[in-house]
Amino acid sequence: MALLASAEAQASADQILQSPPPKWVTQSEPLDVPSDARGASFIRRQDVEVHLDGKGQLVYTGYRIKILHPNALEAGNLSLAWNPASGAPTVHAINVYRDGQLIDVLRKVSFEVLRREDQLEASRIDGILTAVLRVPDLRVGDELEFAATMRTTDPTLGKDDAGLLFLGGQPGPGRYHLMLSWENEAKPNLKMTPEMAAVAEQHGNQLHFRFDNPSTIAPPKDAPPRYQWQRVIEYSSFPDWQALSRRFASIFANSSRLSSNSTVKAEAARIAAAHADPFERAAAALKLVQHDVRYIYVGLNGGNLTPASAEATWQQRYGDCKAKTALLLAMLNEFEIEAEAVLVNNGGADDGLDARLPSARMFDHVLVRAVIGGKAYWLDGTLPPVVPPGKDPIMPYQWVLPLSATGKTLEQLPWKPQARPDEVTLFEIDARDGFDKPARITNTTIKRGIEGLKQQFQFSALTPDQLLTAFQQNAIGDTWQSIDAVEWRYDQKTQASVLSVKGSGTVDWSDDGDGMRSLALPGGGFNPPEKRVRPADQDQDLPFYKKPEFDCRATSVRLPLNTRSEHWTHKDDIDTSIFGRTYYRAFDVRDGTLRMVRGARVEKPELPAADARRDNTRIAKFDNSMAWITYDPAGKGAGTKAAIPVPATYEIDWTADGVPCLPADMLSVR
Repeated sequence: MALLASAEAQASADQILQSPPPKWVTQSEPLDVPSDARGASFIRRQDVEVHLDGKGQLVYTGYRIKILHPNALEAGNLSLAWNPASGAPTVHAINVYRDGQLIDVLRKVSFEVLRREDQLEASRIDGILTAVLRVPDLRVGDELEFAATMRTTDPTLGKDDAGLLFLGGQPGPGRYHLMLSWENEAKPNLKMTPEMAAVAEQHGNQLHFRFDNPSTIAPPKDAPPRYQWQRVIEYSSFPDWQALSRRFASIFANSSRLSSNSTVKAEAARIAAAHADPFERAAAALKLVQHDVRYIYVGLNGGNLTPASAEATWQQRYGDCKAKTALLLAMLNEFEIEAEAVLVNNGGADDGLDARLPSARMFDHVLVRAVIGGKAYWLDGTLPPVVPPGKDPIMPYQWVLPLSATGKTLEQLPWKPQARPDEVTLFEIDARDGFDKPARITNTTIKRGIEGLKQQFQFSALTPDQLLTAFQQNAIGDTWQSIDAVEWRYDQKTQASVLSVKGSGTVDWSDDGDGMRSLALPGGGFNPPEKRVRPADQDQDLPFYKKPEFDCRATSVRLPLNTRSEHWTHKDDIDTSIFGRTYYRAFDVRDGTLRMVRGARVEKPELPAADARRDNTRIAKFDNSMAWITYDPAGKGAGTKAAIPVPATYEIDWTADGVPCLPADMLSVR
């Protein structure tokens, strides 16, 4: 269906309007195209302008580009996407300039409006409309002009909103213009990076930023994510984070309020009757929301920021993070448990959030924090029903915003090295039948955090036969000759997904002559760390960043029965720290089994530049040897007792706390 309506017509929000640009728009003069212009296109002008009025914000986008290469003809595939709850977009012009003539594209073709829910597989219904138009007969050498205005006001926030304007780090050659304007009563708080402050021009209620052929800039190499914030202008109508906290607290208070005859009250009463302990009540309510209310993101009719009511969510048995949070708050209130909604960022974009202006757009998720028995617990209704209330959230948030009627500011969550590995990989190689015989192999992986929950979501829906068949179809190859059993379980006590694969395979023993054999144990070596250096034009004193992680691998080899422990040797143990990361490896040969454990954990996600410069000089001495073990029937060496006994993969519970993946003096770190 093709739709294009005039501004005078009473068009609905699913139509494209057409009119001249608003009076507040300032179009740049086109920049002359250089005679030696190269690349796919040249930006003669590009204007991106935000206008704040008494209703919220409008965004104008206008450009005129010269097509220099066939690859740039894709610019003629125009599309607009908008939320009809905010109103319809208005197109001002789509023109083609050719040989001094202006061709009005809208006289020949019009937009086709589509309702495409392109994230249904991710359980998202956002109601976004998309309009597409293909400019006919566009040619290399043409100049394409486009201009449109769209209201991006969120219905929940209305005139109170926040946002940003920015110029990317690698813009193409040409002229760029950013503008922020406001009506007298809508002047926002402003904050800009030094690159923008240097070119800012204010004229009354307009703030302009102009660039001709802007330089390429790159964020400081390997610096923490907050240093990627470059060429940005922030604006916000909220005076502080407390105001934003109060605003959303009232929204969630309304959504979690229950009527006297609410079915949610009845469900809460049932849970209270079954559990006397407040923690058990909270855990039961959380499990109910996780298990019985399926996740569907609903952004229709202004629902992007406003949660559905607790009653509606329970009746429909579906909802997104906002709806599930409101339902949890309602039930916890029935138990007289103190609880609050907390805004967070699941995308990991919260580093440096304390330096930003208050904006709801800085968050993409909400969950509950409750105080039970004087201790704080995190409850996330969107996670699988194997995740109980936890003292720490599953995601490693840095900054969060608690919602309170009195208003709370951003809160920084403390960071500490991980006590449990993200992943433990165990290999047991039973070579007791001899070097030339297939070995029995057991490979076990233990995953925690989001990766463990992804595995739980995937594997919990499969039967044991389906799981076995899938691995037999896909895993048999270089390592496995046969797979006889696949076992999976989710350990709720330790929040670990445990997958074990058993079968047989050929061990790649190297024949070193004179009866000698050697083998590089899987997962036993370390790649040498890279130097921490930056280009000379970047700040040399900024810290270096490494994403926190903790990995552990253990391998046990049941040695051929016709060999003796004293005839086996292995590479050296490793116990070192470099660039804020611990590297550990230990061997042990006893009871007919050679054991190895190897662990690596980030101790400092941000490393001072001085420490990095010092450690750059230590790389040459870093032990990156593979975990070779060697059998020499004529030798006598390694059957010595290990300084610290290394357990075999089959001797301890590797899901437990304190598994020996690090030096003993570090295992107490929590």
